[in-house]
Amino acid sequence: MNLEIVIRSETDADVGAITEVTVAAFKTLEISNHTEQFIIAALRIAKALTISLVAEVDGRVIGHIAFSPLTISDGTRNWYGLGPVSVLPERAVTAERYECSRMLSRWTSGLLQEIRVQKYARTCA
Repeated sequence: MNLEIVIRSETDADVGAITEVTVAAFKTLEISNHTEQFIIAALRIAKALTISLVAEVDGRVIGHIAFSPLTISDGTRNWYGLGPVSVLPERAVTAERYECSRMLSRWTSGLLQEIRVQKYARTCA
């Protein structure tokens, strides 16, 4: 199977699609309070999305991953929190979901390494 998954930074035009993917991904999860889309929106408004990537197939957003800065309870700064991570549920039983998740993780790992080098920050995921 040759999947053409494109990973790229989110744009303003992706906001609606990211919301749809996030709502769909968490809709049936009992562990969810179903507020993930609001968390992403609040982080975006606060300009606190250090990394926000989308995964596309055939021009359609099918996945999203985000990292934002956080402070550890002891006051330690320069750490990054992962989440939410979303992939459309209809992709859940396919190799596409695995490949999408793998590619999003690989991209963010590289970007966090760049940020860490630039800011001497630690990362956690």
